[in-house]
Amino acid sequence: MNVFDFDNTIYDGESIIDFFFWYCKKDKKLLRYIPTVMKAMTKYKKGEMTVEEAISKYGKTVTDYYVKHIGIGEDFVTFWNNNMHKIKPFYKDIHSDDDLIISCSPEISLKIICERLGIKKYIGTSIDSKTGEITRLCFRENKVKAFFKEYPDTPIENFYTDSLNDQPLIDISKNAYLVKGNKITKIK
Repeated sequence: MNVFDFDNTIYDGESIIDFFFWYCKKDKKLLRYIPTVMKAMTKYKKGEMTVEEAISKYGKTVTDYYVKHIGIGEDFVTFWNNNMHKIKPFYKDIHSDDDLIISCSPEISLKIICERLGIKKYIGTSIDSKTGEITRLCFRENKVKAFFKEYPDTPIENFYTDSLNDQPLIDISKNAYLVKGNKITKIK
């Protein structure tokens, strides 16, 4: 099985951040959160904040917004209509029927893009549609737990990622590749 991280690996950027900025055009009230989002992203990129810390600090705000905007799932369809062009060209060349996407991105978004790309298997962050609560954060070692829960006897032949945050998946893969832009480098 070939396994791919999604953001900055197959997708050129962070899809959930792109969705946030795209959604700001639809709901101008979100504009007030741009400085907070930028500050959190900068801290995360510098290693000064973990995903878990960001969720702890900002999760309630996101959860409350999500619950109040029931149709947000349908908005991902429109988002992907506008952002399909950000799928990196290399993926089409190596796509296989048994590919798996495993990502911190929400499954509500992954479902739409994976269907469009012909990818049948994906694991992402799960969000309860009624409460907005994260029921599975698919990040770092949690990706390995989620993988083994869904595919306990399936080896990973090739794993593609943009980040060494995915070291736990790199460790259980036969081959691993680091994707930077459109450059792919074998690291294992």
